[in-house]
Amino acid sequence: MTEPDNARTTTGTDDTGTRDAPLDGLRVLDLATLFAGPLAATMLGDFGAEVIKIEHPSKPDPSRGHGPSKNGVGLWWKLLGRNKRAIALNLSRPGGRATLLRLAATADVIIENFRPGTLEKWDLGWEELSAANPRLVLARVTGFGQFGPYAHRPGFGTLAEAMSGFASITGEPDAPPTLPPFGLADSIAALATAYAVMTALAARDRTGEGQVVDMAIIEPILTVLGPQPLWYDQLGYVQERTGNRSANNAPRNTYRTADGTWVAVSTSAQSVAERVMRLVGRPELIDEPWFATGAERAAHADVLDTAVGTWIAARTRTDVLAAFEKAEAAIAPIQDVRDVLTDPQYQALDTVTTVDDPELGPIRMQNVLFRLSSTPGAIRWAGRPHGADTEAVLTELGLTQADLTALRTEGAL
Repeated sequence: MTEPDNARTTTGTDDTGTRDAPLDGLRVLDLATLFAGPLAATMLGDFGAEVIKIEHPSKPDPSRGHGPSKNGVGLWWKLLGRNKRAIALNLSRPGGRATLLRLAATADVIIENFRPGTLEKWDLGWEELSAANPRLVLARVTGFGQFGPYAHRPGFGTLAEAMSGFASITGEPDAPPTLPPFGLADSIAALATAYAVMTALAARDRTGEGQVVDMAIIEPILTVLGPQPLWYDQLGYVQERTGNRSANNAPRNTYRTADGTWVAVSTSAQSVAERVMRLVGRPELIDEPWFATGAERAAHADVLDTAVGTWIAARTRTDVLAAFEKAEAAIAPIQDVRDVLTDPQYQALDTVTTVDDPELGPIRMQNVLFRLSSTPGAIRWAGRPHGADTEAVLTELGLTQADLTALRTEGAL
């Protein structure tokens, strides 16, 4: 498709030009690792920000070795490191500290996720960074935030998924609490961090001054869990695990088809619930007094699941999906990544796109997060090798070959 219908572009080259991109001219220093901070920086880079990934010379971002690799090249990094220039710099060395301050003077945003006090230990805290650049926005992404009794604990997304209440409501009622098999809390925090950075930059446009973003990974996931604190505060209500069912509507579940696949059905709207009952041959249930509200339908989920499940179990997935679509009822197949890559809707949106990579050749990854009709984002290149751009970036900063040699001798590069 062509713009603006599918206003995202993929060049897969090392062209750093971002002309007409909405964040063109924004410089971001990504000091963070695993995963919320770096992903926030990726999102900014997707829409034109110049992102400089700064890694330790001998201890690169662990995402480079996280998960499967091909020919010794970490695949997760290809996604997380896209649109970033990669340099190596030891911030704990005097030369590394001085170089970061020089970079900070040219930057708009720094994203870091060290434990609170680490930057301060290196004399790179907010006092020093803001002195180098009063317009700088410093996004500090940690498990528990910059203060409080847990602030100095090691924090990961798994702990946020546990603490927030997510795990306690996930899983079957008679089974243990369930953690997600991917970085859910980190990903939500990344979205929130990108939003927070843009909010701070908007404030800077008015005041001329930067500020600190304090992002605790335990907080954004709590927000997306909905009104649980309000329910408990006002009603003493504690949400329990319901498996694939919902306390707010029914039928809502996953159902097995005759050919051994699975589908998911949702009936959040009353009219859809009625269409489903007609479709599965149980229109008399619509006349039951309890069918009139989602909560009452949820209380009779056994009856509704039996009606829907029996009908679906007698048909193939193709037939089930076609019948639901004709009836204008809400359904989706349960897909794994193989299905996602061939799904016609994802293909139409170019949700998973192909990027040309110098190390691996054509590779497929998720496209930029959304489409803009006039100023689209783009994947300009996939994650680059560790330190690949060190000399180029620092030379642009004004360092000479003698300076670079001195930094290498010191162990700062």
